[in-house]
Amino acid sequence: MITEHHKDIAQWAMKLALQNGCQSARVSIITGNNNSFEYRNTQLDKLHQSSENKLYIELFVDGRYGTFSTNRIDKNGLEAFIKEGIASTKYLSPDIFRQLPNADRYYKGNGSDLDLYDQSFDNISTDQKLYIARQAVEEIYESDERIISISSAYDDGVGAEYMIASNGFEAESYDSAFNLTVEVALKTNGDARSESYWFDSAIYWDDLKKNGIGKKALERALRKIGQTKIKSGRYDLLLDNTTSSRLFSPIISAIYGTALQQKNSFLLNKLGEKIASDKLTVTDTPHLNRAFGARWFDGEGVATKERAIIEKGVLKTYFIDTYNSLKMDVMPTIASPSIIQTAQGNKNHDELLHSIQKGIWVTGFNGGNSNSTTGDFSFGVEGFLIENGIATTPISEMNITGNILTLWENLIDVGNDPRNSSPWRLPSLLFSEVNFSGL
Repeated sequence: MITEHHKDIAQWAMKLALQNGCQSARVSIITGNNNSFEYRNTQLDKLHQSSENKLYIELFVDGRYGTFSTNRIDKNGLEAFIKEGIASTKYLSPDIFRQLPNADRYYKGNGSDLDLYDQSFDNISTDQKLYIARQAVEEIYESDERIISISSAYDDGVGAEYMIASNGFEAESYDSAFNLTVEVALKTNGDARSESYWFDSAIYWDDLKKNGIGKKALERALRKIGQTKIKSGRYDLLLDNTTSSRLFSPIISAIYGTALQQKNSFLLNKLGEKIASDKLTVTDTPHLNRAFGARWFDGEGVATKERAIIEKGVLKTYFIDTYNSLKMDVMPTIASPSIIQTAQGNKNHDELLHSIQKGIWVTGFNGGNSNSTTGDFSFGVEGFLIENGIATTPISEMNITGNILTLWENLIDVGNDPRNSSPWRLPSLLFSEVNFSGL
């Protein structure tokens, strides 16, 4: 983790850069430890353990900007490395918009502990980690003759970052994460295999679900046996909370400063305008305790705060970092969202499903893309036909097509079941009149 020695090295590196021709500089030292184990059936198939110590330095030299990184964190090696970096940066073309943020936008270090680091990490033995990966397979191994293969993957990691900037920023952060995933493949009567997965993630070891992951993955795979296409048409579309982010991510991508500055966004000049149904209210909530994505500052050191992204369908903010704000001559906001949450409805996934007379519950995406300039999209999907409130025929090899803005205008209900194991806490979502292509 970050030590006083690391801090001393970072401060020394910044001073060295300033003494050798830089007008300003930003230095980060990142440390981490990671472990991963994979079982295929009952055999340990992969084992990987790594540690990381890296110094990352950003140099602002005579209107030019260079970034350099190294895993040598000692003064003897760094002195020549930084001086060579400065010399190299002077060969670059000038870019006057590359600047550090105004100091008044920085996080001032007055936030409480967000509880993102499990201090028991080093006390959890390799045997314990191997056990939960193995038992995730064993809980379903040979439980069904149709099982071809089962794989489980466990991984974890702890990380820390210390960052300073020459115009007054200094802060550090710590985090940990634990993940368990199971994948199952089944043989079927046809050529295609029925495959599915399930997973859980947690910041604390004690919060990680260590049982039932394999059973859930098998249950999801069994439900997919007999997948087929159905007749093309317009159907209600139900996204569950594991797939909602797939159709929300084009909106987030379109409100980043880079896309806006390059005029590569279907939401260009849409700030303050209605871009979605009244049902959609989305907020960035960066200061939730023990939550993936929580943070007091972004990658530039700028202080985070709660902010409305979309309010009853109206776009309320863009995510604009310092560089793009200067290029666009607009006020900066923040480089990226932290924890995305929606205003929830009053129905869970099953209640939304039971409300549908004719629709398709999409449980997975199989390729496809969206046009960042126009918002037009085409995605391959799989899931289940819904008839009179019941999921009936499993489907695959179908496409949904349309426009992201039209899709979100047709959002008719929002669930109350977000998964908290992701920075994007999106619940089940129900859309009307979505174009499905099949038979």
